[in-house]
Amino acid sequence: MELSFAFIFGLLFGSFLNVVILRIPKEESIVFNGSYCYSCGKKLKPWHNIPLFSWLFLRGKCSFCKSKISIQYPLIEFISGLLFFTIASQYGISLPAFFIALSFLMLLALSMIDFKYKMVPDSLNLLAIFFAIFGAWSPQGILLNFQNALLFAGGFTLLRFALSYYLTSSIYRAGLKTKTTWNKNYDRTPFIEAMGEGDIMVAATMGALLGIKLTLVAVFLAALLTLPVLLLVMKSSQEEKRVPFVPFLALATFIVFLYESPILAYIQANY
Repeated sequence: MELSFAFIFGLLFGSFLNVVILRIPKEESIVFNGSYCYSCGKKLKPWHNIPLFSWLFLRGKCSFCKSKISIQYPLIEFISGLLFFTIASQYGISLPAFFIALSFLMLLALSMIDFKYKMVPDSLNLLAIFFAIFGAWSPQGILLNFQNALLFAGGFTLLRFALSYYLTSSIYRAGLKTKTTWNKNYDRTPFIEAMGEGDIMVAATMGALLGIKLTLVAVFLAALLTLPVLLLVMKSSQEEKRVPFVPFLALATFIVFLYESPILAYIQANY
């Protein structure tokens, strides 16, 4: 019964999460404006917003203009319900588990926004960190989560600086070969950002949720998950080569979170 309640609760949060994903990139209010069709602009009725069932009942079309409703809506709602169900099955119904679930929901929203718009809103990132830090069962746990969040935020910041410096320096050295007496004092080398600030904040959330050892595993797993996608887009245009990293970080975090015990057992047995 509790798990069913958790799943339904997750569906409700997922419905609101769709609003967040759609409106924050457009700088629209997520509180004061009611839901409306993005094709015809008409406000939706309450029965149009029932998670999962409304989309199925309307057959994926707007009740007014019959334009298609993206499958993103039921998909996000189902994933949100599944998140709450999975976390409740591991930790029961509790405030820390609720905060952990909310942190993963923020990561889900960040993943979708990064995937669709190539942006990572700070507001959602800060909420993800806040919920991850307070997803602990004791004051000592909250303090430890905070320390781990700071550790990985600082570590990713240093990594970003080092990689950006290396890439920029490499391009600058390559450019020196094309210098002439006419342009030897004119430097147009762009500064290459190897990692976005949003990735640094996501790393802080990962540190708070997983701890040091498991976060390192999750970062490595995220890199492995990203590699095939990078290989696929190597021949694409410059814009298409920009692969969003947040979805892979979030997915790796959830996988490691699910298999926390066997991963820690393996690490302790072999290292």
